[in-house]
Amino acid sequence: MSKAPLQFANPFEDAISRIRFAPHSDNLLISSWDSSLRLYDVGSSVLRLEAHFEAALLDCCFQNESVAFTAGSDGSITRYDLHSAICDTIGNHDDIATCIGYSDETCQVITAGMDRKILSWDTRLVKNMCFAHLGSEVDSMSLSVFDMVIAIGASVHMYDLRKIERPFQSKKLDLGQIKCVGSYPYFKGFAVGSVDGRVAVDLSFPSDSDDIRYMFRCHPKSTDGRYHLEAVNDIAFNPLFTGAFVTGDKEGYVIAWDAQSRRKQFELPRFPNSVASLSFNQGGQLLAIASSYTYQEANEIEDLPLIFIHKIDDGNIRSVSSASSSRK
Repeated sequence: MSKAPLQFANPFEDAISRIRFAPHSDNLLISSWDSSLRLYDVGSSVLRLEAHFEAALLDCCFQNESVAFTAGSDGSITRYDLHSAICDTIGNHDDIATCIGYSDETCQVITAGMDRKILSWDTRLVKNMCFAHLGSEVDSMSLSVFDMVIAIGASVHMYDLRKIERPFQSKKLDLGQIKCVGSYPYFKGFAVGSVDGRVAVDLSFPSDSDDIRYMFRCHPKSTDGRYHLEAVNDIAFNPLFTGAFVTGDKEGYVIAWDAQSRRKQFELPRFPNSVASLSFNQGGQLLAIASSYTYQEANEIEDLPLIFIHKIDDGNIRSVSSASSSRK
């Protein structure tokens, strides 16, 4: 299913910044540097919506099936009704807004920006904003239930969304500059990817003896004995299988891993451009891959951004299931 990209009558005119599946359907939300927000029905292969904003969109997320939020290069945080097409600005950063997420458990929209602030809005109230000042810009952010994990430099900071003023735990990881972070659904934990191709996994389970903490390189040494130092651009956990996650890197590779067995499960054929963003649907059977340049290098090849859908087939499922069950 990943052999042919999704078709759009109007191709993307700039890089794709984020893709996210809806919480209860196979609708895919897509934000882009060309200032467009799109909603694509993967099951029906139909573009449901294409809206244009004044600023480039650096991130997006769903509140529910009918409402989305965006983070703009002008610092704006906007709410967009996917049914009525009504768009309103709920707040602003003092600089570029880089990350956005929504917690259904706390009804909060959480954002981060280059102004070194984390902002939070309670969607149940007309105006209610709280914020935390940071010493540095946030490189990546991920939400899961009541927890938020942010990456700054070589450190990760964990927040309780009900007490967002300060982190309840901070860790400095021995893997250099962090590029992305993905939260582990249903349990406490995360995985982070670095600019030199390494991944650190830190997962906590109800029993302390089952906690998982380790680090590895996504690609083995080449024939000359050197490591492939390619940035890990995104990490996404599969909601269907415990500890299963995928990584996407600057060279266009998507690799699936099992955190419990500490093994590589499968690797997809190389995509035509960098993997900018990854997202699983709610059932974990579909994986969306955004193949797009990411402005990481001045001489980066700016091929047409594309989106592919990979179906997790029976072979993938047996591979992950057997690895997970072997550790129990």
